[in-house]
Amino acid sequence: MMRGALEVLPFILFFAVVFAFIFGSELIKILGGFIMGLSPFVVILVAVVLFLAVSIKIVPEYQRAVIFRLGRVIGAKGPGLFILIPVIDRMVKMDLRTVTLDVPTQDIITRDNVSVSVDAVVYFRVVDPVKAVVEVENYYYATSQIAQTTLRSVCGSVELDELLAEREKLNITLQEIIDRQTDPWGVKVVSVELKKIDLPEELRRAMAKQAEAERERRAKIITAEAEYQAAQRLADAAKILSSEPLALQLRYLETIQTVSTKPGNTLLIPIPFEMLKFLDKNEEKIQGKS
Repeated sequence: MMRGALEVLPFILFFAVVFAFIFGSELIKILGGFIMGLSPFVVILVAVVLFLAVSIKIVPEYQRAVIFRLGRVIGAKGPGLFILIPVIDRMVKMDLRTVTLDVPTQDIITRDNVSVSVDAVVYFRVVDPVKAVVEVENYYYATSQIAQTTLRSVCGSVELDELLAEREKLNITLQEIIDRQTDPWGVKVVSVELKKIDLPEELRRAMAKQAEAERERRAKIITAEAEYQAAQRLADAAKILSSEPLALQLRYLETIQTVSTKPGNTLLIPIPFEMLKFLDKNEEKIQGKS
């Protein structure tokens, strides 16, 4: 309220001068008599109060005040309370909190000539308020423009597969490049994140077909590998059974038991195992004669 009254004070003085010219010297005599009737202590107290009301400034913890004295910067003050010299000093407040910059969507052509749309988000903050005021006209707008151009440059220098698979690497590269360019302005880029990558519809269908074909290839390889392993196990089992006649007979009896326990109209005729050996010997003789 006191500051608002001080802003209106020049208008009050202007109207007072106008009234003085209109009503003549009588009004001046009245005002002069009133001022002369006041105590010097009261006049000094009023002057001190007015000076403090205009000069005292308060800056919160997350801000700093860059002070210009007669046009020359003398440094940054705050947080807390400090005094400015009226008319001589001027201050510019700078916010030191982290700023979230949403980079607009950029149309990019990758190194393998694929058109994509990419958008990102940049987190930065002011670390040197003096440089942020003196070195650049608008640090927020300048950082936004550098982020857009760097995003197009970096994403356009890689292939589509790298853009999709190595986001973390691209985020670090973008952060380092943008931070290096904004460092003279007293701006620190904390991190950069790629938010969204939009692909053309035709390319999405082609990638879906490629992924489906890749899954089918893996399924066939797994099936063939399973058959190969099963054949190996069967060959090993056949070698073991052929080397141990008793094991082959036990396997034969186990097979008969398994078939006989199944429900149905299956007719089972067991053949003695010695007859199988006899047939095997006759077959070997026939092969020997031939």
